Amino acid sequence: MAQGIAILGGTGWLGLALGQNLLRRGLPPGALHLLNRRGPTADYDGWPGVHWATDLDDLLAGAGVVVLSVRPGDYHIPVPQSFGGLVISFMAGVPLERLARDWPRATIARAMPGGGAQEGQAHVPWCAGEIPAAAATRVAGVLGAIGMVDRVADETALAYMSALSGSGAAYPALMAQAMYHDAIRRGIAPDVAWRAVRSVVCGAPALFTQGPEQAAALLESYHGYRGVTAAGLTAAEASGFAEAITAALEVATEKALNF
Repeated sequence: MAQGIAILGGTGWLGLALGQNLLRRGLPPGALHLLNRRGPTADYDGWPGVHWATDLDDLLAGAGVVVLSVRPGDYHIPVPQSFGGLVISFMAGVPLERLARDWPRATIARAMPGGGAQEGQAHVPWCAGEIPAAAATRVAGVLGAIGMVDRVADETALAYMSALSGSGAAYPALMAQAMYHDAIRRGIAPDVAWRAVRSVVCGAPALFTQGPEQAAALLESYHGYRGVTAAGLTAAEASGFAEAITAALEVATEKALNF
């Protein structure tokens, strides 16, 4: 069985994160096949022996896994491929049905990694149809190079996860920006304002060392104290904070389903 891992789009942010982390985890450089529009780049100079393919046939030769890590608009497979290994797609809006037409002999999965892939800290949901247990284990093994892997039920669930964990730091950044601008509006010096906002955002990870009940307990504690933060939380809730998040995820999920 071919053991090579091929990445179409191996120098994009996600393909690069996967490729480099696979190598860091012990994949022999010669087993990593890469294809992009620019040709060899310095991104893999630390791993001499990586195979830079010249075309799709060259990319697939000797590979058991192919990862599609290109923008949906750049994905063009001119004829159905005879490749019989595992295909993992990172593309939004390209459904399993379309991939099955392009790769009729392959076992196919889709994944939507979130932020933190370069550091190996992404959340990586994935889905597939009915596939052999060995193939599912292989999917999880490849994706595990960039983070924590969870299989979800179907493409609808994957679209929602693309909206949720796929957003990375976007929503915390939106909150941080709102806090920062409010502080500036009230006359707080920009450097002081940013340090204050950073303390809020960077202090949050300790909240997630346990389960979701920890968040509920923390909010209950703040509300019970009936102090400054409780007043702010009450105002945020009354202004529709939860509803705004729900609306954002709903629209983003619809976009992921109809990319």
